[in-house]
Amino acid sequence: MARLHVVERSEAQAVMDGLHEAVEKRLSVSSLAPCPVEFTAAFVGMCATQSCGKCTPCRVGLGVLKELMDQVLEGKADEHTLELIEKTARTIYLSSDCAIGYEAGSMALTAIRGFRDDFEHHIKYHACGFKQSELVPCVSGCPAGVDIPGYIALVEAGRYTDAVKLIRKDNPLPVVCGLVCEHPCEMHCRRGMVDDPMNIRGLKRFATEHMEADYKPKKAPSTGKRIAIIGGGPAGLSCAYYLACMGHEPTIFEARHHLGGMLRYGIPNYRLPRKRLDEEIQWLLDCGINVELDTPVTENLPEIRKEYDAVYLAIGAHADRKLGLPGEDAEGVESAVKMLRAIGDEEIPDFTGERICVIGGGNVAMDVARSAVRCHAKKVTIVYRRRVADMTAQDEEIAGARAEGCELLELHAPLAIETEGGHVTGLRVQKQIIGGPKNGRPAPRAAEAPEEVIPCERVLVAIGQAIESRPFEELGMKCNRGRIVTDTDGAVPGFDGVFSGGDCQSGPATVIRAINAGKVAAANIDHYLGFDHQIVADVEIPTVQFKGKNMCARCEMTSREASERVGDFDIVEHGLTPEEAHQEASRCLRCDHFGYGAFRGGRIMQW
Repeated sequence: MARLHVVERSEAQAVMDGLHEAVEKRLSVSSLAPCPVEFTAAFVGMCATQSCGKCTPCRVGLGVLKELMDQVLEGKADEHTLELIEKTARTIYLSSDCAIGYEAGSMALTAIRGFRDDFEHHIKYHACGFKQSELVPCVSGCPAGVDIPGYIALVEAGRYTDAVKLIRKDNPLPVVCGLVCEHPCEMHCRRGMVDDPMNIRGLKRFATEHMEADYKPKKAPSTGKRIAIIGGGPAGLSCAYYLACMGHEPTIFEARHHLGGMLRYGIPNYRLPRKRLDEEIQWLLDCGINVELDTPVTENLPEIRKEYDAVYLAIGAHADRKLGLPGEDAEGVESAVKMLRAIGDEEIPDFTGERICVIGGGNVAMDVARSAVRCHAKKVTIVYRRRVADMTAQDEEIAGARAEGCELLELHAPLAIETEGGHVTGLRVQKQIIGGPKNGRPAPRAAEAPEEVIPCERVLVAIGQAIESRPFEELGMKCNRGRIVTDTDGAVPGFDGVFSGGDCQSGPATVIRAINAGKVAAANIDHYLGFDHQIVADVEIPTVQFKGKNMCARCEMTSREASERVGDFDIVEHGLTPEEAHQEASRCLRCDHFGYGAFRGGRIMQW
């Protein structure tokens, strides 16, 4: 008999591997659990099955913890049970030998403390108190609540104009979102349990590019009410559109030469072509929106409030943030906000022969780095103090920057900007080592390594945006870290008829969140004015047909060749072909019909 033998994977292990993969898929799509308590109990039960049995807290404690949670679900628990759950979870966390036990205990402890009210509801009423108005996963994941299964069904049926109509019920900027939306909805897509999540953004773009005919929305009779919208970004445009549909008369006051806000002054043309943006904005304006360009509103806000029936502040976050490093005032140091603003006004900088250092790890950092390449920079280096894995930029944006020749220097913290004769000559950095979490992300610390200097002629700072809120603070508005403080309905306390939303209220966020802020503001302003107008979807959704359970991979959008696209600002990404779009649309599982949406509210036809 041989002393050693080759280990081969058994059939049972192959099945186990498949089960692990299935669990991973289910967790990766992040579908909201109908009951948080039940989900936590299932999690603890799964962790109990992983116990090796060596230490008592894990071997016995996790089983006991699962039984206690089952008592809650079965209506056999009382307040003492909750105290015992918390105590048991804490004991498992503090005394288990390995991560199987103490991480399970930690998560259970977080759950009992984080949504204790749900546990208490089970005890008091013997039922789940978790309420979710819309449990269609993709719709729940969309900040604007767009009827995603509905418009996908319309795309599959070849009714592209109707698809756009349905989108605009909740999102008046489908062209923009089809090109640049961060598509959080796809993280919740239940199709990910089968193979890959739906390409929701790609289908939205396809619908906008293949509309059969133009149309105009139905508008309510004129109310005679005038609303001033301060800021022409996505929040302001969205609010103005819905107010116009409700029969009101909105006027947008924009401080700059053009409308669009960060859509124009923060997203380069190669991602969001100016022609497409201008066309969509003009479509919105033709619905009954007045515009005053080059009209900043600060100290004259009280006069505007007297002239208009309501005011909506949507000024965005257009100010830059400083590094606070030596040499920051040298010639050659420029904020990403300033650079992208210039490009938005068609003032393309010339970086010919220059070495560029970009500081930051978000989408803006990728945008300025890729723009610098198109401005003929000799070399572009993105310097980030954390790991690439910790970057807040989208994966596709990081991949695009790398493909276009940008160097990503991770785990290097800027210390100072080297200068000579008042001009940038280099960026002094300190190598970092990643450590424990801070504010939800692994935090770096200085490594035991010498400082380095990266030679460069220009430094672009992309570490975030700030809000120009001081003029409004001087008027008496309460602000928190620059963000305008509002009530839950968006109303500014102490200023009757004044509302605020978007980046200036929430802090810098995504396009779709700004759109939702404008939608919410329009509804609440309408209510403030004494009305109850409804935005209605007048589109009939195709009949649902069960198509079977066949697997089919996701159709991805492709990009122009990197060597070609770096020479211009033309759009980089190719849209789906008709064949691809039809196949992709056919993959939708129609969770609005077959899932929770069928009996927990269903389709929201109006708001």
